[in-house]
Amino acid sequence: MSRTVVFIHGLWIHSVAWQPWQELFAGKGYETHAPGWPGDKDTVAETRLHSEGAGVGVDEITDSYAKFIAGLDSPPIVVGHSFGGLIAQKLLDAGLATAAVAISPAPIKGIKILPLSLLRSSFPVLSRPGNRNKVVPLTEKQFAYGFGNALPPAESAELYERIAIPSPGRPLFEASSANFTKNAPTAVDTTRAGRGPLLLLAADEDHTVPAAVVAAAYRLYASSRARTDIIKYDDRGHSAAFDHGWRQLADDSLAWLDRQSL
Repeated sequence: MSRTVVFIHGLWIHSVAWQPWQELFAGKGYETHAPGWPGDKDTVAETRLHSEGAGVGVDEITDSYAKFIAGLDSPPIVVGHSFGGLIAQKLLDAGLATAAVAISPAPIKGIKILPLSLLRSSFPVLSRPGNRNKVVPLTEKQFAYGFGNALPPAESAELYERIAIPSPGRPLFEASSANFTKNAPTAVDTTRAGRGPLLLLAADEDHTVPAAVVAAAYRLYASSRARTDIIKYDDRGHSAAFDHGWRQLADDSLAWLDRQSL
């Protein structure tokens, strides 16, 4: 079984958010890594001041993780949140990972359901076409709606201060137009039988990637003989991987990995 894990963050979250997961997995004998996206700096404060991610899209992000993985001794397990969950699926599809856990993953091509909360969460970026080639921050109020809606206001504000960063707008534009784009960057071969196992985690109160979107992804994978599982969490939002309840998702991910024959 692979004992290396690469954690992949999503939009508006710095890789430092994975530190509790890394400590937990390391305690179970895993080697862990959490590289940032192209243009991210080493700290939240530096990234807020000097992010260089303008114009970076799904392909560039995927390629950066593929390059990182190429430097490892063997293909790792990948764990991703939001757009990081989409990247994790692409790496699994490409045969660069032995297994993947995708937490509230951004929609891959083929998902047609568009809940109102998803559109509202994307509005700060998609409302201005020029944001496609810019780095876009969220305000604390926007973060509270998209990530912290299932949290007490004080906890949402603390998370915003500790892990929120500006992010490139391009991935959202690519995801929103994927079903009308040939060779869309968000495309994944959901019929592939030779890939490793995939676990999808969905949060029932998630505004940014509603549970219905994750369930739609699960249905797309139904025609594949490869292992695909889904777990849904009641009363949890898009922050579930990083808020006070992160341990439940991490423990479930570890238990699922222990059951796989990798």
